[in-house]
Amino acid sequence: MNPAPSLPEPEPEPEPEAEAEPESASELPAGSVPVAPGVAGYLTGLFSLDGRTALVTGGSSGIGRAIAEALARAGARVVIVARREAELAATATALTAAGCRAGWVSADLGDREAVRQAAEEAAAVFGEPDILVNAAGINLRPPMGELTDEEWDTTLAVNLAAPFLLGRRFGPGMAERGHGRIIHISSQQAHRAFVQSGAYGVSKGGLESLARSQAEAWSPYGVTVNTLVPGFVLTPLNARLADDPEQVARLAARTMTGRNGLAEDFAGAAVFLASGASAYLTGQSVFVDGGLSVH
Repeated sequence: MNPAPSLPEPEPEPEPEAEAEPESASELPAGSVPVAPGVAGYLTGLFSLDGRTALVTGGSSGIGRAIAEALARAGARVVIVARREAELAATATALTAAGCRAGWVSADLGDREAVRQAAEEAAAVFGEPDILVNAAGINLRPPMGELTDEEWDTTLAVNLAAPFLLGRRFGPGMAERGHGRIIHISSQQAHRAFVQSGAYGVSKGGLESLARSQAEAWSPYGVTVNTLVPGFVLTPLNARLADDPEQVARLAARTMTGRNGLAEDFAGAAVFLASGASAYLTGQSVFVDGGLSVH
């Protein structure tokens, strides 16, 4: 018998390439935090505002500006609405320089017709908003017995009527599209009276009630409505109190964190409330106050 022909030796399988080991904390650039594989994508899915459009009143200073910047950096197209054109232009320019998409509309939010016109102008910039942030406010504090009709009317017009009008303009459209976020900025004085709350406290109490009514109306259709409640925050709105170092120190001592708030403390909370991560949170007053309200 002829021997069977010999078969060629099988080639050895290539050894798998060794996976690159993650960089140790010491090898990361200064200030970097190690991120587990998949975490970045997961967080993006939760909090990204890519493709969303936001309208932020009072977005040229203080808490409103910090929120406008946070939403823009999270991916939203942002239109800011306030009175002072120079501050509006400066804010929008800074956001654009940072690679964000931003526009602005100047309006007197104490005038109902001006609010209506501003709403249409804002919607013309990037389209109908998915996110409405009412951060504009006026803080007139004469003694209650000296409060004039004009001061009362002006305070309620800016702090309560404007959020109502803007909500009525944009809320139904959000509900029809099946998605929306409305965020109001309130005050501790919606919950307790101090340092001559006057018309300001009344307006903020009404604003939180407005949020609950809007939530009842539109949350069944994918629109959440919530309120952020600051403590004492060092912003232009509180300039009168900020000029009193002893009062500033007393207010800081009443918090659990030992300090008063900063505008940037609201960035994360605002992105959360504006994003898909907060889909089951509505009608709530969220205190961002360093524990002031419970201390």
